[in-house]
Amino acid sequence: MASFNKIMLMGNLTRDPELRYTPNGAAVSTLGLAVNHKYKQGDEWKDEVCFVDITVWGKQAENCAEYLAKGRSVFVEGRLKMNTWETDGQKRTKHEVVANTVQFLSKAGDGGGQGSGKSSGGFSQEPSSSDDVPF
Repeated sequence: MASFNKIMLMGNLTRDPELRYTPNGAAVSTLGLAVNHKYKQGDEWKDEVCFVDITVWGKQAENCAEYLAKGRSVFVEGRLKMNTWETDGQKRTKHEVVANTVQFLSKAGDGGGQGSGKSSGGFSQEPSSSDDVPF
């Protein structure tokens, strides 16, 4: 039986990207992403926020660290990974998303115009409206 592990998220960064390099020189950047879900409970609209850790590798990691900042909107496509470790004899687990692509979306206050978006470490055109988002 085959497996399928693909995740797509769009949200806002909760902090500035953190860039580091592995001992063999590979760039890795970590992003914090907040993804909102709006739902109606009775007559009232509620917001549910999910916080997700994103890991980005290579040139794309360097681009994220250089051009992104807290509050910026991004579209992330990648795979889900579960990390396991032990602290004080207690087993811990945490899910993260390992990004294949990170697309930079419009900056807050720029009117959704064209800017310096990125995908897979290269430049791409930003959507000019929510109708242009690829899903």
